[in-house]
Amino acid sequence: MVAFADLSLSFLSGLSGLTARDHDASSGSLDAAYTTGTVQVRSTTCAQIAAAVSSSSKVYYSGSSQYIKDNYHWAASSNQASQCSFEPATTEDVGIALQILGQTQTPFGIKSGGHATNAGFSSTPGVEIALYSFSEVVYNSTTQTATLGMGLIWDDVYVALEPYGRTVVGPKITGIGIGGIALGGGYSYLTNQYGLGFDSVVAYELVMPNGTVAEITDSTDPDLFFALRGGFNNFGIVTTVTVNTHPQSLVWGGLVSYSQNQWEAASSAIANYSAKVTDPKASMYNAYNYISGVPIMANILFYDAPTPPKGIFDEFLAIPSIVTLVSTRRYVDLVQSLPLNATAGLRTVFSSVAMEEVTVPVMDMIVNETTFWSKKLAGSSAGIVTYGVDVFLPTIYDHVASPTAYPPSRCQGYSFIELFYGWTESKYDSTIFDAVDASGQHIIQSLTADGQDIANVAVYPNHAPPDTSLERMYGDNLPRLQAIKNAVDPDNVMALTGGWRF
Repeated sequence: MVAFADLSLSFLSGLSGLTARDHDASSGSLDAAYTTGTVQVRSTTCAQIAAAVSSSSKVYYSGSSQYIKDNYHWAASSNQASQCSFEPATTEDVGIALQILGQTQTPFGIKSGGHATNAGFSSTPGVEIALYSFSEVVYNSTTQTATLGMGLIWDDVYVALEPYGRTVVGPKITGIGIGGIALGGGYSYLTNQYGLGFDSVVAYELVMPNGTVAEITDSTDPDLFFALRGGFNNFGIVTTVTVNTHPQSLVWGGLVSYSQNQWEAASSAIANYSAKVTDPKASMYNAYNYISGVPIMANILFYDAPTPPKGIFDEFLAIPSIVTLVSTRRYVDLVQSLPLNATAGLRTVFSSVAMEEVTVPVMDMIVNETTFWSKKLAGSSAGIVTYGVDVFLPTIYDHVASPTAYPPSRCQGYSFIELFYGWTESKYDSTIFDAVDASGQHIIQSLTADGQDIANVAVYPNHAPPDTSLERMYGDNLPRLQAIKNAVDPDNVMALTGGWRF
């Protein structure tokens, strides 16, 4: 699923004004001062790590550019100023650091690409572990797999595999790190063909909480292989992941934006597309948006070939648009043509609700939600209110041989309504969180009243608000996940880091 894609090039200059205005340590300043006592205690841990690891791994402190890079997150609501940042260069050094952190009971964060939006999920006031040194893409032409370092972003992978005519199932937009997809899910333009991003994973290199390093596959450790696909960082630190690659030619697609007077026609086109599409090479994402109070809709059309068959997207292209940026191009060029990072620096929250059917009444309800909450939150510094519609085939969960932590049931695939709010002032955090929860519940009630059996569909962990219960995401898988976590981490070292904790 996509967060907020660039909707119209004319809005990009305006987005730069929607940056966070808070500058205290809790809301994003990475050079905030600490009390002397706190510095003394936590600096000891940083110094221990620096003294114990090899010379190829580095510890950085406030004031250095690398420290700022290591602590930076796309969402201001995720930024914290750590005591130091640590860039390990070897798995052995990752293990040494984990042992020291466990012994000293020091909080730590694990950063891959830094795109987590919930506060503290990949940031920390303790030691920030930034995995940038794990940055290789190694393609195996015999197995047609690629081993990816966790310090990469998916853009790097798309480019590296392009000479081989191969690609991977990664995110739809630019700037996303490997970790959130490889450990959390990954709904892609290619999901209709190949499943979720982590459905293509064949192996993880895992540094366990006790410092040992293991290759985790379905045959070497089926429990951990199950748990890592959706269970994030509960079981240690993953440094590389090996994935199946897939054939990749030029693709067709891009952005089509509509003004509000065309929303009704576009909503009808989306419902018609969803009802008729059976081609797994086709993909579509729509976003209804209010940007600083201005309504605008974006449709992202995609077909995994240089030219789509006639009829799939004709209705969208016949609607008068503000801008149409659709063409045949390289896959990475299409992804990078949608500059999500134009919204960097905002406080943000996601939520999502599953749908069995995408109908005109459902689309009307989504439009009403977008309009209502944009007006409701205008006084709470919410500069962006987006409701997206991600249309998938019901077979998206059929592309994996063994069960995964998420979703707890693969009996049926769904399309999704995605909520994204961006705001600037931390004093409105609780107001925004209450709003996204209220809207999500209203959407569930509306869909249920419409006859859709979606009330108990698992919430996608990567887009779950911070108060989401583990049961809502992992369902009947939760007891198994908790047992695996207790077995691999009896000393509860991973409880010192953020995220969804088992």
